[in-house]
Amino acid sequence: MTKRLVLASNNPKKAAEMTALLAPLGIEVLPQSAFGIAEAEEPHDTFVENALAKARHAARCAGLPAVADDSGLCVAALGGAPGVQSARFAGEPKSDARNNALLIERLERLAGVDDRRAFFYSAVVLVRRADDPRPLIADGEWHGTILDAPRGDAGFGYDPLFYVPELGRTAAELDALTKNSLSHRGKAMGELLARLSADPL
Repeated sequence: MTKRLVLASNNPKKAAEMTALLAPLGIEVLPQSAFGIAEAEEPHDTFVENALAKARHAARCAGLPAVADDSGLCVAALGGAPGVQSARFAGEPKSDARNNALLIERLERLAGVDDRRAFFYSAVVLVRRADDPRPLIADGEWHGTILDAPRGDAGFGYDPLFYVPELGRTAAELDALTKNSLSHRGKAMGELLARLSADPL
């Protein structure tokens, strides 16, 4: 029997990624928009706390197990920014284009600084019910550098600026299968899948 899980996100590309990753366990992933669930507040200073808040909110509203990820880009030269503010780096409403433009601008302002190292971080949290006292928590990192102009039209968020030196391509120039095998979210989901295999829904 197919198990149903609500994804605490309205991002269709993130939903597609999660669906592909969870398919081997026979889990059907439904975005929270399918239930008319509004996005939860993300007031916390850490990725894990925000992911947990989102997962509990979706589980409470849908009456189903829920999975949430909170992820972002941490840039060394910016002291780890945009970090947990990655999706809203350039303010509201959220805009990938404006976020990328602001990141380029901030790095250009750092005269004499050529440190372009950065990493994506993802915290994934699964709760079996809203008040689950033992949420499953997994995380992952993906290291690269930031370009001064976008490349590629796949992916989303900061993917067009995130260059993976060993591949010679940006995250936005990778096919979905390659990205999922390397990315921060793919690594976190791999860890979560291993936990779920041992302790199923």
